[in-house]
Amino acid sequence: MSKADKLGVSASFARAQPVGVSSRRAAIAEATGAPTSGVAPSEVPIEALAHNPFNLREDLTELDELAQSLVSRGQLQPLAVATRMAFMEAHPGQTDGLGRAPYVVIDGNRRLAAAQLAGLKTMHIHVNDALSASAADILESALIANVHRVDVAPMDQARALQELVEVHGSQAQVAKRLGKTGAWVSQRLALLNLTPSLQEKVDTGELKVEPARRIGRLPQEHQEAAADESLNAVNPPRQRTHTPPPTVNAVNAPAPAPAPAPRPTPPPAPAPAPAPAEPTAPATPRITIATDSPETIADALTAHLTPDDLKAVTELLMLRL
Repeated sequence: MSKADKLGVSASFARAQPVGVSSRRAAIAEATGAPTSGVAPSEVPIEALAHNPFNLREDLTELDELAQSLVSRGQLQPLAVATRMAFMEAHPGQTDGLGRAPYVVIDGNRRLAAAQLAGLKTMHIHVNDALSASAADILESALIANVHRVDVAPMDQARALQELVEVHGSQAQVAKRLGKTGAWVSQRLALLNLTPSLQEKVDTGELKVEPARRIGRLPQEHQEAAADESLNAVNPPRQRTHTPPPTVNAVNAPAPAPAPAPRPTPPPAPAPAPAPAEPTAPATPRITIATDSPETIADALTAHLTPDDLKAVTELLMLRL
């Protein structure tokens, strides 16, 4: 029985290696006798690649932009893959979804999915069977790739960390394996303590990650109130702009007439003494009152009018009702 039959792959996939052998390498091999068979390929048909069963399925979404980049700019970095044989030896129960592909993608599943979406025919790969050593290693590879991505969803990151905790047994071990602090791991796992409705708000971006991590440390019966307080602090209700009230004169008194100019004094003469200048009429006092409330008007009138004047104004107002 051939190796292809043992692995459940087609004969064409079993001979996938020559796909990555360039004409230049073939010419050098012919001249020098350097082997090309058995050398891991650098490029294979896209059908020769299977998704890593341990990869987070939430990670294979929103691929349009990446697919467009692969079409316009090409593949800038090879996929890290393991051979089907090495993967099955390390994980005999994880063959679902592999199909007949001779390679399993360990790091680069988003690029593979985007390439499939874009209709690419081949992809560059780097074969490293050591990557298939354990489920924890594979999950770590996927998570570490996500940690360095700025667009990874916070809830997806928290779920991946929880899976690592189940593999390694403690948050401290996960932090050590990832090169992070225990607080870093604990803060992100706190999102999983949120109520389902609050987790959904984190997914949609309605509830920001930083307050969500703090709220996740509270008992669930207190979380909704804390979330409402956080949302109101970020988005306070709009308030109408207060326009200062117009001001009016208390009695709408007309402006006082200007005092008449004094008469000129005649030169000294035996004539009768000049008549004294007429006295200047005193200016009528004015006050300014804000009309924003009846209490304000009443307080201002009481402060500026005599009791008799205040009584007279009151009687006049009563007559106008």
